[in-house]
Amino acid sequence: MRKIDSIDFFYLSMPQIFDIGDGSQDALLVRVTAGDRLGWGECEASPLTTIASLVCPMSHSACKPVAASVLGERIERPEDIAAIHRKVRQNSMDLLQADHALSGIDVALWDLLGQIYEQPVYQLLGAEKAYPKLPYSSLLFGDTPHDTYLKARHAASLGFGAVKFGWGPFGHQGLQHDIDQIVAARDGLGQDRILCVDAGTVWGTDVEEAARRLDVLKACQVTWLEEPFHTHALRTYHALSLRSGPVKLAGGEGAHNEYMAQQMIDFAGVGFIQVDTGRIGGITSAKRVFDHAQASGVTFINHTFTSHLALSASLQVFAGSEEHRLCEHPGQLSTLAYKLTPEHLEPDANGEIRLWERPGLGIAPDLDVMKQYLVDTTITVSGKVIYRTPVL
Repeated sequence: MRKIDSIDFFYLSMPQIFDIGDGSQDALLVRVTAGDRLGWGECEASPLTTIASLVCPMSHSACKPVAASVLGERIERPEDIAAIHRKVRQNSMDLLQADHALSGIDVALWDLLGQIYEQPVYQLLGAEKAYPKLPYSSLLFGDTPHDTYLKARHAASLGFGAVKFGWGPFGHQGLQHDIDQIVAARDGLGQDRILCVDAGTVWGTDVEEAARRLDVLKACQVTWLEEPFHTHALRTYHALSLRSGPVKLAGGEGAHNEYMAQQMIDFAGVGFIQVDTGRIGGITSAKRVFDHAQASGVTFINHTFTSHLALSASLQVFAGSEEHRLCEHPGQLSTLAYKLTPEHLEPDANGEIRLWERPGLGIAPDLDVMKQYLVDTTITVSGKVIYRTPVL
């Protein structure tokens, strides 16, 4: 019987972290081994706090370190990963960072299982083939509308048929500034490309403030308004959805388990649900959200703003769907996130991206790059070392 022998977390970081909405400035990679096979995953999370959730001392029966529910467990089939999920969530339900740690572990376990069966993860999930996806370049709004216009022009020149702008100054400098930003984005893209807007939860629960942008969003044919409110503000989402007309609402990246995302589908009035495999519980939880979205008539979109390892993991979930075609493509990565993998899922001549037909995720991190950005970390409790940066 093949069992999980080790779980290694690697904290990587750019030399300097800036106070901007860019989650690619640091990274937490996961390596799991079982016998002669290994798999890689990535958590979209605060690295140090997530490492702590892996190794922390037990507080009580429902607040145990995540590693205690994973090490030594059987890993021979997909059902084994589901069993590990149940065990982690039972034993660490009061450890709030556990879902983030589980996410990266889950992705790595699916990658490992793909190596064992010599199949891509999407085939292990039941898909016969991987359909091409239409990527939208995910960008931060520029400091000025003109900066946004130039970014849009550049994305269009790269062949992207869709672009999303978000965060940055949007929502912080008044209504007219936001109007100018949206118009600049549309002018830079032209009329024949998909434009989406991400408000980054800037309006909290203020429906009226968000609604003041609806006229320009409609005039500029924006496909969706993403995260106008806090992820949990389901009634607020629903209230705006009744007024937004052709501009659908999108959300879900802040969901830390499948239940939160499923409730957005059921009660928030969203037209698009976006989850991150590095946050929601990995590929296992993301697939459950996809299945629920498909049954509910809501479009599933990946949330990916980090490496192409994370991008491949996200796409495995809905690769077998021809209908759910749009996907987020990180378009403004830090040097760390871009260099982390030697290969990248870039648009082809048709503006589409396709998963590799290789075992597991089809991609692995560059160990030399990891060494370059590795943060040497030690966690000591009562004089005992409970975590030390693993050897690459």
